Amino acid sequence: MTMVEYRNEPFTDFKQEVNRQAMQDALEHVRAQLGRAYPLRIDGQEIMTDRRSASINPGQLKQIVGYVSQADADLARQAIEAADAAFQDWQHVAPDVRAGYLFKAAALIRRRKFEFSAWLVYEVGKNWGEADADVAEAIDFLEFYGREMLRLAEPQPLTPTPGEENRLTYIPLGVGVVISPWNFPFAIMAGMTCAAIVAGNTVVLKPASTAPVIAARFAELMEEAGLPPGVLNFVPGSGGEIGDLLVDHPRTRFVSFTGSRDVGLRINERIARPAQGQLWIKRLIAEMGGKDGIVVDSSADSAEAAEAIVASAFGFQGQKCSAGSRAIIHRDKYDEVLELIIEKTKQLTIGLPEENYPIGPVIDESAYNKIKEYMEIGAAEGRLVAGGDIAEGDGFYLQPTVFADVAPEARIMHEEIFGPVLAVCKAGDFKQAIDIFNNTEYGLTGSVFSRNREHLEYARRHMHCGNLYFNRKCTGALVGVHPFGGFNMSGTDSKAGGRDYLLLFTQAKLVSEKW
Repeated sequence: MTMVEYRNEPFTDFKQEVNRQAMQDALEHVRAQLGRAYPLRIDGQEIMTDRRSASINPGQLKQIVGYVSQADADLARQAIEAADAAFQDWQHVAPDVRAGYLFKAAALIRRRKFEFSAWLVYEVGKNWGEADADVAEAIDFLEFYGREMLRLAEPQPLTPTPGEENRLTYIPLGVGVVISPWNFPFAIMAGMTCAAIVAGNTVVLKPASTAPVIAARFAELMEEAGLPPGVLNFVPGSGGEIGDLLVDHPRTRFVSFTGSRDVGLRINERIARPAQGQLWIKRLIAEMGGKDGIVVDSSADSAEAAEAIVASAFGFQGQKCSAGSRAIIHRDKYDEVLELIIEKTKQLTIGLPEENYPIGPVIDESAYNKIKEYMEIGAAEGRLVAGGDIAEGDGFYLQPTVFADVAPEARIMHEEIFGPVLAVCKAGDFKQAIDIFNNTEYGLTGSVFSRNREHLEYARRHMHCGNLYFNRKCTGALVGVHPFGGFNMSGTDSKAGGRDYLLLFTQAKLVSEKW
């Protein structure tokens, strides 16, 4: 198969009238489809259940995005059995054929890019730019992982020895359970699912309960791309009812998870105990969040640093595992950068994602209440300088909030809030700033603003995080450019969008023939 060189999917320029109109048309097109019912998909069959979950627009609470059928324990078992049966054939499908399904799916998404973006606007409250980036990343994952499978299928270099032919191949693991998040419900969901599939595995996909419709649309799309029955089985349902069953099942070979620290640790604990009849040690590929920060040195450009801090803290309402929820600023720059942060934060307007406001709602009532509690905690731990309250609107709207003069040991400097709350901390010198950054159980993303090469090299060696950026924001990793994954409680450092990611879904087999 002859392939063009991989390139990241371009972001849409919404300053152009033609793109603005295309997005408006897509929003109108999707609006007309809101409220429809979506089935499970098991072994190529659509299954409507009596019990359905309503996906609600977090920015307009009276608007139902869709009703999604819910799997019970029997249907969850049926999905595992279907995936297990399909694996017997799928594992032997040629890698280039498997990759072809991803390339076709990427082409289908690209043609309907505005439509998928519109679904994200309605279901999870992303503004146009955030939704467009999510869809572009989904395309990137499909294109990148397809090419990676072709690379891994090539002859692998081995040390030659006389009188033998030796071949090393990467073979699939088996049935995988994919548990995807709501904050990048298209990109991460599609990337996790298709990485497993292109490597020769079959999948049971359990999407986040707050973002099931976009996952249902993706399952439809993969069927449209011609994926054989049973390779991808779509089974939304409650974690309590089917989550443990899927993870514990003896035919489950691996779990690919993106979500909270606590749920990830629970999965890790459960898969460590073999079930009766289980033949393997299960594998966990996990990304579990972060408490990320931006360090500002005394030599930094204050305006650039403040702009990056605000973008990192409040993009998609701070609901990114890479969100920069801490700003650690050298005392010589502290007052200047803080004033710029306050100014830029207060310029952010709040409103309907459909109308493309910079700040939209948080995902649901549980997140809304949790973030409000952290705002109260922050008010006791720091000086409120921006936001700090609910915002107007028929949805889960909160003001972008900044707390200054926060001590390094404060809770809002350590605990993941996953919302529009920024803690600003003063450091006496650069090394202390790095120490403050490292003083967390997480280790996902970080950023340093400095013009001092010695300090940048010190940060390179001492800042303990999986993705470290110099003189740019700590969000916005690009597939193939910034392989993404973190240390410590941020997960297994499974570098999504990197050249070693597919290896996590395979096992290496060596065959040696003596001549």
